[in-house]
Amino acid sequence: MSALAEDAALGLDVFPRLFSPGQIGTCETKNRIVMAPMVMGTGTPGGGPGEQMCAYYEARARGGAGLIITECVRVDDHTGPLAPCQISLTHDRHIAPLKAMIDRVHAHGSKIFCQLHHPGRQNYGILVGTMRLSLLSGRIFPPYWKLFFKVAQLAPLMEKTGLLPAVAGASDIPCAHQKQNTRALRVREIQNIVAAFGDAALRAQKAGADGVELHGAHGYLIQQFLSPYTNNRTDAYGGSRENRLRFLREIFADIQHKCGKDFPIVVRLTVDEFYPDGKGIVLDEGVALAKAIEQLGAAAIDVSSASYERMNYWLEPTTFAVGWRKHLAAAVKAAVRIPVIAANLIRSPEQAEAQLAEGTQDFISLGRPWLADPDWAEKIRTGRAHEVTRCINCLWCFQSMLDGAWTGKPGQCALNPLCGQEYKQVPLTPRASSRITVIGAGVSGLTAARVLAERGFAVTVLEQKDAPGGQVNLADKPPHKERLHWCIDDLLTKCAALGVTIRYNTAATAETVRALAPQAIFLATGAHDFVPPIAGADGENVLFPVDVLDGKRDWTGKRVLVAGSGLTGLETAEYLADKGASVAIIEMADTVAPGAYHQHIDDALLHLDAAGVAIHTGEKLLRIAADGAVTENQQTGQETQHPADAVVLSLGIRAENALADTLRPICPVIPVGDAEKPGNIATGVHSAYRAATKYAAEISR
Repeated sequence: MSALAEDAALGLDVFPRLFSPGQIGTCETKNRIVMAPMVMGTGTPGGGPGEQMCAYYEARARGGAGLIITECVRVDDHTGPLAPCQISLTHDRHIAPLKAMIDRVHAHGSKIFCQLHHPGRQNYGILVGTMRLSLLSGRIFPPYWKLFFKVAQLAPLMEKTGLLPAVAGASDIPCAHQKQNTRALRVREIQNIVAAFGDAALRAQKAGADGVELHGAHGYLIQQFLSPYTNNRTDAYGGSRENRLRFLREIFADIQHKCGKDFPIVVRLTVDEFYPDGKGIVLDEGVALAKAIEQLGAAAIDVSSASYERMNYWLEPTTFAVGWRKHLAAAVKAAVRIPVIAANLIRSPEQAEAQLAEGTQDFISLGRPWLADPDWAEKIRTGRAHEVTRCINCLWCFQSMLDGAWTGKPGQCALNPLCGQEYKQVPLTPRASSRITVIGAGVSGLTAARVLAERGFAVTVLEQKDAPGGQVNLADKPPHKERLHWCIDDLLTKCAALGVTIRYNTAATAETVRALAPQAIFLATGAHDFVPPIAGADGENVLFPVDVLDGKRDWTGKRVLVAGSGLTGLETAEYLADKGASVAIIEMADTVAPGAYHQHIDDALLHLDAAGVAIHTGEKLLRIAADGAVTENQQTGQETQHPADAVVLSLGIRAENALADTLRPICPVIPVGDAEKPGNIATGVHSAYRAATKYAAEISR
């Protein structure tokens, strides 16, 4: 038996259920591993997949996915666009480009379903309005979309001034997350959308798709009709469960009429909306809906939860425990006889195998893990699970997708810079070995080391501390943040396999570096805390997050004031409260964590509120004394004394790159990560990747 065959046998022996064939209606899959639908913005403005999206999905098919469910596919241009670069099946012209992508997925033995979607009220009026303008011309011209991306920057202003057209949903209840003018769909519009779902399914079938999934989760239109919270209609589409199911029932009938009853239809279903007061869909109602959908002829139920208003309960931050919502899938599984697909925040093959073995579900759906590592399934199948780059739930994928949606840029993965860029990937051709020194074994330094070692360089990493990790060693210390350290562990595994040398407890002096005779130096020395020019900032009771998160102090019963409500400040405050301190936060801005991504803020505030942490916004730090600090209200000018045993300054960081001047006479010095520009794990990884690949390309010319 060959080494490759032995590896494959190892994976199959350890995870027999995960790699057993599966059946969804008439579609047979080679394993039980599903790539969940995720909007990443890799499509074209015209609604086609394009080479970028084709390469993105093909990479996951090559990586062993048994079934790929595409990201949201638009079925209606009038009321239903979700994103500028969303894939579309609203016209026959979309069939051929989609077929080209499906053929590439099929070539690797994977099956593919198209997820048909209408956002309903969870939409943007500017997108609806500009889509309608484009339809007047009969087609979408690329120059027009360049103008769209510029106009779209005005969306926040237009929203505030009420200039955006109303978005349409099951009812006139606006989404609290977006707060846009919302109207109820008219019956004629509902009928048109039903037909649009059927037409899109037929086009997917003609393109060679193995089935379709109807998106009835995350607060989109189908869920809006199903939920008694978002459906207050008094006509035939509202009121009783039977009436609330009417929209979905008509969609099923239309698809079955146009595609035949053997064409598999899966429904992604929110079975619990997780509203704190129990309104809307709760689990018992969700299970009843699943049973009714089974009777409609569904081939499987893809169990999910929540909506935009409760986003952290379907797109979880790193504080959520793996498998925390598997009880939802288990409840549906016990009530239906068709297969159950579920994500359940699965982050390891062991967890996946266990949930199959215990009967929680029939298929393992993975979303973000496929972004972090497109070879997830193949590595596990061939006994290389230790090589997988694990998702740390940092939410950078969704945050970057939202940030890029209005500029035409795709979403990113924090740990995989090639995510969405697979179409640009070229085979590595390692050059003759030459020496590189990397200073700092944090996420940026280790990324640079990995990239350079893959390209044939002999890399030595100097780390002044006795362990790797850098800033991640602090970021993973607040409660439930341990998973963040996976990125360091996985980089160490890759560096070790590539022969990277790491020297701990080694200061990077000119003599030390010169002795290594490097061709170039990658400076990953991180950043230092900003100290404000105010009285008392140098006091003995003044600390920084690093002084708190190192775990060397006892905080029981201490009064602590945290200055700065950025994410680091919020997480430091949570850590302190968890360690028994009485904590308050002051913030000069009018809002908490200005500029931070809202899901992280929502998550942190939930924990801080539970811990009794007080937050004072609009308060400027004036001076610090031995017994606390004084702030000034930004509106009234009134000063307030805040008693505290310690004051923690979390007011931002500055790049730590002074060493560059010392080392530059030896050879070129290239700052990366925080040493280039302070940021987060994602920006650190991408900074190092860009610098290392650029250097390797230039030196090879």
